[in-house]
Amino acid sequence: MEINGETILTGVFGYPVKHSLSPVFQNAAFRFYGLNWVYIPFEVGPENLKTAIDCIRIFSIKGVNITIPHKRETVKYLDFCDEEVKVLQVCNTIVNENGVLKGYTTDGPGFLRSLKEDGKFAPENKVVFLFGAGGSAYAIAGALVRSGISEIFICNRTEEKAKMMKEHLSGHFGFENIEVVPFEKRNDSSIWKKIDLVVNTTSVGMRYDDIMLVDPENLRQDIFVYDIVYNRETALVFYAKKKKLRFLDGCSMLIFQGAISFTLWTGLEAPIEAMKKAIDAFKIKRP
Repeated sequence: MEINGETILTGVFGYPVKHSLSPVFQNAAFRFYGLNWVYIPFEVGPENLKTAIDCIRIFSIKGVNITIPHKRETVKYLDFCDEEVKVLQVCNTIVNENGVLKGYTTDGPGFLRSLKEDGKFAPENKVVFLFGAGGSAYAIAGALVRSGISEIFICNRTEEKAKMMKEHLSGHFGFENIEVVPFEKRNDSSIWKKIDLVVNTTSVGMRYDDIMLVDPENLRQDIFVYDIVYNRETALVFYAKKKKLRFLDGCSMLIFQGAISFTLWTGLEAPIEAMKKAIDAFKIKRP
């Protein structure tokens, strides 16, 4: 890839963001098509978010992804939001069209595509236990509700945020089969007897000394485990492997949501296999 005066710039805003794998597979996708585009990470502190978004126009950046902790705050600085962003009030992709900043959320559709294509799991009529109440949780929960799940349990360290998320989902989707589980009661065995899918949307598991979210005894053989953490093998994924459960880690969702962003920016179909190969090669090289 040669950087010159005609190179089109894209990237990701986050804090922290140095661990992001998005540059690995997005640049691979650009190379696949021979595009003179580049994707780089921008570490943007919360106090600088508005300025950073203004700079998308100033520097003619074609588009950016938005990651932790900016997905909700970003919405207020956009010129246009699609219906999904309006409903969920989270944005993870910005497209710059001649200075007009348009916001989209690809997390939910990316998660569902990952779950169905890589996980071979159909969420219709299933019962879900979801950890977290942040931007990714809103997008994933919204996608699951729209897919036809029968019930969802929401658990978050700050219970009030889980209750707010319940009200939001209920208000916008008319879905009432939502129960908030206090964090200290997350391993109530009576709940886990009917869970089909457990999803971790929190950062728990990104560090080696993090707690175990789910008691392994509650992980039945027919439960599907999905942990969106992708920078390391979490305890949840470790036990899913140990118990030979069906599972996915965050790399799958990361690629599929990134593929939708790629298409929004370029108008081209994302080369999923090339993106996956780039991630696999990077993992092999990484110490």
